[in-house]
Amino acid sequence: MADMAQEIVKTNGYSDVITVLKGKIEEIELPVQNVDIIISEWMGYFLLFENMLNTVLYARDKWLIPGGIVLPDKASLYLTAIEDADYKAEKIDFWENVYGFDMTCIKNQAMLEPLVDTVDRNQIVTNCQSLKTMDISKMKPGDASFTASFKLVAERNDYIHALVAYFDVAFTNCHKVTGFSTGPKSRATHWKQTVLYLEDVVTICEGEALVGSMTIAQNSKNPRDVDITLEYSISGKRCQAHRKQFYKMR
Repeated sequence: MADMAQEIVKTNGYSDVITVLKGKIEEIELPVQNVDIIISEWMGYFLLFENMLNTVLYARDKWLIPGGIVLPDKASLYLTAIEDADYKAEKIDFWENVYGFDMTCIKNQAMLEPLVDTVDRNQIVTNCQSLKTMDISKMKPGDASFTASFKLVAERNDYIHALVAYFDVAFTNCHKVTGFSTGPKSRATHWKQTVLYLEDVVTICEGEALVGSMTIAQNSKNPRDVDITLEYSISGKRCQAHRKQFYKMR
């Protein structure tokens, strides 16, 4: 990619203005002592899966001048709940009886792995709640691991089969605030949304709440992988449940 970028710079007559460096941020040396602005598309699926955030923070701490700008400078992770009976039956519950064979062990593995896919906005059952907002210009690397509580209130009578996570990013430290969302109510992006299927089928009535917490942590062996612990409960007219589930994004 760096070779192509260099060729584009040369072809368009900007060789005396733009310098392309090839290599890992942690290994290269810049031809200048400091920089005024760092721009990076570091986000991964679920915001933090296979992301390059730590590399951005390394560059920020090493080269950015005091008062310099990192763009995007804000990133927020959100959670909502959806009805998804058809897909869960086809792709998850299917393994309980595969042409007469019990392959539940594969179902258990499928439940551990969040699904990255596009969610229809009409599937959304509850409100959307912010789990975490990160200020990239100020945060520390360890801030990307956290626990956040949530309260998802049903907007209609329905079933909940999964929780859905998505993120927004914002460019606030510039002359015109801008940004984009990867949520199911926004224009589709290649990040899509991240679906975490529940072991329970939750029956929820309008106004009732699914409450709980989500813990997100870098994997100890591979920091680009993400471990997720979800704990949720509901005490409603038609459903009472309390459960803890674990997910791994690999």
